[in-house]
Amino acid sequence: MNYLIDILLIALGAALINNFVLYYFVGICPFIGVSRRVSMAVGMGAAVTFVITIAAFISWSITTFVLMPGAPLTRMAASLFMSAESAAGVDLTILSYIVYIFAISASVQFVEMYVRRFFPILYKAFGVFLPLITTNCAILFACLTIMSHVVGAENPADRWDLGRSLTLAFFGGVGFTIAIVIMAGIREELELCDIPKPFRGAAIALVVGGILAMAFMGFTGVDSGLRKAMTAKPAAIEQEQTSDASPVLKKETILSWAPDCQPASVPVNQPINTILGEICLG
Repeated sequence: MNYLIDILLIALGAALINNFVLYYFVGICPFIGVSRRVSMAVGMGAAVTFVITIAAFISWSITTFVLMPGAPLTRMAASLFMSAESAAGVDLTILSYIVYIFAISASVQFVEMYVRRFFPILYKAFGVFLPLITTNCAILFACLTIMSHVVGAENPADRWDLGRSLTLAFFGGVGFTIAIVIMAGIREELELCDIPKPFRGAAIALVVGGILAMAFMGFTGVDSGLRKAMTAKPAAIEQEQTSDASPVLKKETILSWAPDCQPASVPVNQPINTILGEICLG
């Protein structure tokens, strides 16, 4: 149950509450440059969602099996040149930026070649946007976020698995699509408006983006509220558990009622219904 709650909150957070574009302000370049038409925005959002999911799978695999301290492949390779204890402490996370950039570039090129070869119709729709995804910092941000929850977790049980990582990536792409489509719809309407010359172009787009960011701030706290609501016990169950619990009397209280009792004969910290028949009345 807790795992499903985590998946739901990660998805909701990546798509709305902690939107990559409107909360962390990553992926601004395509957000501004490819949001002039709704059709282009939908294509860009779908391409980003597709590629960011593949990049997240690659980055999680590389982080788990190669980069993090004690990674199995790194430990196996290092054990050929050093002791087992030293090999278990090898930490390659300093190479994360370089590795992730190469992984993102390679995945984009692979996806482009694959789609061009087997899905030419889809390539005509996505082919224009795929090269632009290589420079989209939102994908690198997703990979680094996944790394922080894999390597940075103090408790091994709290480390993100592949399911959580792919959820963050996929719904991060969905959130990017939502943001860029809303932006494109507004910019299409702005073309019909009389905008002052200093604000035309990227200037008015940045102003609208700031207003959208403030609007999305209204989702702040929804995730913590949902977690509290889904993990809290119902009031009826708590009341039933409270009513079933018998009150406890201490020895001093019982002796104050019956001073003639022998202290050794008085039960200690027992429920009332247990000691009523044993209490001494003098």
